[in-house]
This record gives sequence, C-alpha cells and structure tokens, in this order.
Amino acid sequence: MKRIFAVLLVLVTVLAMSSPVLAAPTKNVGINVLFSGPATDAMLAELGMFGRISAEMVELNAVTLKADLADLDAIRALPFVVAANPDAERSGVPVDMVSVEDFSDGLNTWNLDAINATEFRQGRVTGFDGSGVYVAVLDTGLQDTWRAVFPQERIAVQYAKSFAGGGGEFGAVSEQPNKWEHDQNGHGTHVTSTIIGYSLNGTNINGVAPMATIIPVKVLNQNGSGWSSVIAQGITYVADLKKGPLAGSPVVINMSLGGSALDAVEKAAIDYALDAGVLIVASAGNSGTRGMGYPGAYAPVISVAASGWVGQWYSSNWWVGLNVPDPTVPENFFIADFSSRALPGQDLDVTAPGAAVVGPYKLNSGNTLTYYYLSGTSMASPHVAGIVALMAQKNPELTNPAAEMILEGTAIPMPAGCRNIKANLTAWTQVCWEADATGAGLTTVDAALSQ
Repeated sequence: MKRIFAVLLVLVTVLAMSSPVLAAPTKNVGINVLFSGPATDAMLAELGMFGRISAEMVELNAVTLKADLADLDAIRALPFVVAANPDAERSGVPVDMVSVEDFSDGLNTWNLDAINATEFRQGRVTGFDGSGVYVAVLDTGLQDTWRAVFPQERIAVQYAKSFAGGGGEFGAVSEQPNKWEHDQNGHGTHVTSTIIGYSLNGTNINGVAPMATIIPVKVLNQNGSGWSSVIAQGITYVADLKKGPLAGSPVVINMSLGGSALDAVEKAAIDYALDAGVLIVASAGNSGTRGMGYPGAYAPVISVAASGWVGQWYSSNWWVGLNVPDPTVPENFFIADFSSRALPGQDLDVTAPGAAVVGPYKLNSGNTLTYYYLSGTSMASPHVAGIVALMAQKNPELTNPAAEMILEGTAIPMPAGCRNIKANLTAWTQVCWEADATGAGLTTVDAALSQ
C-alpha cells in the first residue's frame, strides 16, 4: 500500500510540474453599466466581450451585465461608459370585499395624530384626502388578502407590476405577471396601510391620504430584499406612467427600502423620474450611527427618519386610545435608536412616526390576516409620502424640490437630546440622539399644507 501511494504521489507531482498554472476562479456578478448616450450595436458588442448583457434600460442609457468582477475596472475604462458598479443589494426589512370605498372617517391612531392628519376622537382635521393623486409603492407588493384590508377602488390594479431578477445570481430583470398581489412577506401591505388606511377586522382605520390611489410595484422578493437594477426598472416604469397615461395626475413614489451604496443606474432612474415630474420619498435606513441608506441619502430624494411618541405603551390600546397632545412640541417625541444618522455627504430631510406603527402584516404564506406593531424608517417614509400626496392634491404642479423645501421649511426643529420612554408595557429605557438624526425636524400635515 505504501508503494502504491508513493507512485501516485510521484505521478501527481510530475503532472503538476508539466501542467500550466490554473487561472483564478471567476466571480460572476451583476454589473450595472451607465452609458454616455444611447447604446449602439458597436457599444453593446464591445461590452458583450466581458460577459452576457442581461437587460437594456433604453430610457436610462444603461444595461445590466453578468460578468467577472475582476473585469470591472476594464469595463469602467471603456470610452462610452460613464459609470459601472456591482448590482447593489436592497432591503425593506421589516378574500373578502371591503364594504366602503375609503377610510377617511376611520379611527384615529397615534401616528396620524402625531402628524396632525387626524385628531383624537375628532377624525380628519384637514380638507385634503389625496384624491386624484397616485402613490406608487415600490416594495414587496401586496399580500393575497389585500381585498380584505383595502378598498379595491384605492388599488390601481391596471398599473400594478412585479419586477424580479437582478444580481449576479439571477442576472436579467424580468416581469412577473400578477405576482404583485401574491406577496408572502407583508412589508408592502403594511407600508400601503399607512398611506390609505385599512380595515382592522371590519373597523376602519384612517390613513394619511385615504383617497389616494396606490400603484403596487413589487421590486423586492419574498424575503423583503432585492437589487438596485430591479428597483431602477420599477422607478423607470412609474416615470413612464407619469409621461404617458398618468400625465395629467400627480404621481408620488414611496421607497421603504435601501442599501449601503448609491448605484449609478438607480440614480439615473431617479433623475429620469424627477425630470418626468414624479415626487420621490424614501426611508433613511435602519443603521443608526452607521449612516443612511440609499437611495434615501441621495440629495434630490425626500428622506425620512423615524420618530416615536413618549406616550407609547402606557396602556394596551395606547396606539388608538390615547391622545397625542397639541400643539406639537419636540418634548413629546424621540428619535428611534435604529433610525439612520446622516454622515457627511448624506442628506436627511425630515422625521415622521416610525416606532411601533400598527398595520396589516403577515410573517408567512397563507391567508391568515394579522396585525403587527412594526418599527423602522420603512414605516416613517409612507407618512411623508402621504403628506406629499396631500400637498400634490392642493397643488398638482408641485415639484420634488419645492415639496422638499416646504417640508423642511415647515418642520418643527428637534434638537439633540434624550428621552426616558417605555420600551413595552412594563420596561423603561433611555433613548438619545444627536443633531445628525433629525434632519429639519418633525413634519406635520397642517404645517406642510399651510405653504
């Protein structure tokens, strides 16, 4: 046995000495490439030498490419390439008929009371409800039971879309017919409920803009994550709606999602949508002192941090049974510890409720309808998207820079500080923050509409 082993060892050694050096293994990834102008056949052919072109985004002068990560510098060096980067990961983490068409007469909840959309035991206190405004929710889509939660009239099924793919593993961005209403995550349903309200086992709960029309655009998978190339496709789709069948209507995008890097093609899609007149709101991120997520940190986007109310958890039904005091003062609120702070070069605009917001949410597949307190800047962003919808109803010519200026100019400044709050019904905790956590401060419906 020893002799046989020795012979094999010699044979392996000889083969190794006589064979060429093996190449390093390739690492194929999705690469998003932005061109300096419209793509030509020659440009696509030259780029195609590095890998397989998965999808072309004509409106953005961009493509997604599945190629070896080691070739990224060579791709960037091509004379017609403005920018190229690996496809950036994004995350959003965290049928009966409804008998009414809107929830504008629904119950008041703490978060709507906090932004002065409603008043405790008085209902809505603003004459605007989002009528005529479309809000595209780029998220996980809606769960199967959405018709038991939302009025059918408030969901624009004719424009609903689902995009999937992206990244090195999947490559191409593709459409998935009808998958937008078969979400098994629930994140998009909860986000939508803040904007238009929802049915809580037959009891109507108010929304920020209960008569706005929601366009569900699924860009995150069933785990609540996805890729920037897919999100860019979703943004472009909404922009094309604004340039086409919705040219006469205000259109708002809400993105309760984000990742650590700004993607060149995603940025181009945002710029394309802003040029088309779309209003864009996004969450700041849940990374605390590690900084904001993108696309929220991109300056032209209206970004939202997460606040909470010091009256939280004072009773079992505090979220709908206690009154948020008026007038709105910073001492009644805190900045959640998870809410992303703005690092140098990042742009944080305003703050809205994002700690313990109740809404429909399900953790797994099936038709069971459940409700959860969810916390995150994902929950804060739709509050501001709803406020922007009210602003756009008042002024259909509203632009994104003007909306951002109004929100920041009317926000209630929230200085750095600390609050002792209840973490639940029995335990107390202290939450502290610095000036980089609040943007211009707390935003409210009445102040924004006053301008």
